[in-house]
Amino acid sequence: MAVVFISPKQRQKMFFMGITIMFLLVLIAISFTVFLSQPKEVPPAMVFNKPKVNIDMAVFDSDHFKNLQPFTDMGPWYSYKAVTKDNKPKTGFISADSVDDAKVALESNSLVVTELKEVQPGRDNPFVPYEVAPPAPTPPPPAKPPTKPVKK
Repeated sequence: MAVVFISPKQRQKMFFMGITIMFLLVLIAISFTVFLSQPKEVPPAMVFNKPKVNIDMAVFDSDHFKNLQPFTDMGPWYSYKAVTKDNKPKTGFISADSVDDAKVALESNSLVVTELKEVQPGRDNPFVPYEVAPPAPTPPPPAKPPTKPVKK
């Protein structure tokens, strides 16, 4: 009987060759499973049915469309401070063509204008958060009834 010795280098080569062959066989099996399988039936609820949309182009020939007026630019905005009939201060913004128109519109709402100035709509820096209203004041604690001196 002959004794066959395999060198460690040869044994390492055979080991890696076996691992490579096993990897390729698994890869081939997975690819056959994925690429040769038939797709499953999809339930009708999951199928997207494109809606039927009919656009009536005759609208563009109608009198309503021909008589439309183009949008105008936004008028200037005004910041106001006013006083109501109840002498309560009120602040806000109003859009009007001029300072006089803004004043007339505010006075028609029963406000007495104390300050009116033109402002640009929007914010200068979009990364600055909007101002948050201060929290409502908390009511004072209930007053204790006065104590009467005890007579001895």
